[in-house]
Amino acid sequence: MKNYKLYPLMMSSLIATTLLACKEASKDKASTETPASKPAAATPAKEVTKLVIYSGRSEGLVGSVLKKFDEAHPEIEIDVRYNKTPALANQVKAEGEQCPADVLWFQDSGYLSSLKDQLAPLPEAITSTIDQRFLPGDKRWLGITGRLRVLVYNTAELKPEQLPRSLKALSDKKWKGRIGWAPGNASLHAHVSALRHTWGEEETEKWLTAMKANEPMRFPKNSPQVKAAHAGEISIGWVNHYYLHKLKTTDYKAANYSFPEENDPGNVLMLSGAAIRSGSKNKDAAEKLLKYLVSKDVQTYFAKDRFEYPTKPGIATHPDVEPLTSLKLNNIDQSVLADVEKSVQLLNKLGIE
Repeated sequence: MKNYKLYPLMMSSLIATTLLACKEASKDKASTETPASKPAAATPAKEVTKLVIYSGRSEGLVGSVLKKFDEAHPEIEIDVRYNKTPALANQVKAEGEQCPADVLWFQDSGYLSSLKDQLAPLPEAITSTIDQRFLPGDKRWLGITGRLRVLVYNTAELKPEQLPRSLKALSDKKWKGRIGWAPGNASLHAHVSALRHTWGEEETEKWLTAMKANEPMRFPKNSPQVKAAHAGEISIGWVNHYYLHKLKTTDYKAANYSFPEENDPGNVLMLSGAAIRSGSKNKDAAEKLLKYLVSKDVQTYFAKDRFEYPTKPGIATHPDVEPLTSLKLNNIDQSVLADVEKSVQLLNKLGIE
């Protein structure tokens, strides 16, 4: 009876002891947990710089180049806005300090010179990497590639020694009805600007008047002139050099010609150029892009795939393109090529444009 009466008390004590042991074990387990067993804190997202590029060069020409830069720099997000170079230059002027562009990459560098007050001086680490002939004195833009103004001629009809030895001689009456040109084209406007600053207003007007009297065939742009020269529809066209190489096949009956006279005004090299806008808040990213554009890989791409002249020394031109070292280039200041308004006015006055 005694043992029977004590049994409920013993059972209660046993249960209490068991619960206490479980509680202590739980404490010991919690105290032995390591920090690694706890949820990891979220890693802060890496800051990305947005780089706005105003490109006067077409997407079809430079889109792949910019895409590779974008892929190589995950810390930079590029925003490319394409348009014609003159329109972009006017846009930058109109936007003023509100302009969002960090980098300006223009088809014609003369338009960069017209914006020099809105461009940042470039560091020597960038400017020293290219041929110094392709930099302005204030080093506020960088020549990226060049396009040479040439005559394209029909090789079945003419030999090089039969071609005019100077641009001025192209207005000779013997070429009447045999010439082509594109008076509405921006490259011709820029070249007329170079002539106005080299020959003067009066001499340029006289030459253009003589050219008009030769009744040149009118074309909307350069490439149709190349095709017409190949077909024998014209003897000579006045174009940029690379159009021939883009169209040329093994049996092509057209070739380019540069004037043999030293510093002839016909031998004008038109540069595409890039600059950093002075108001940019992303100058480090902008400098990375400019360094990339004059890198060996990009310069080689433009030379080998696009037939343009590289501005970086040591980069070979395409085998079909006459090297710069053999040319008698005209030493024109690139800034005058942007003075197209008066050139267009002159062409209108003469009934050419």
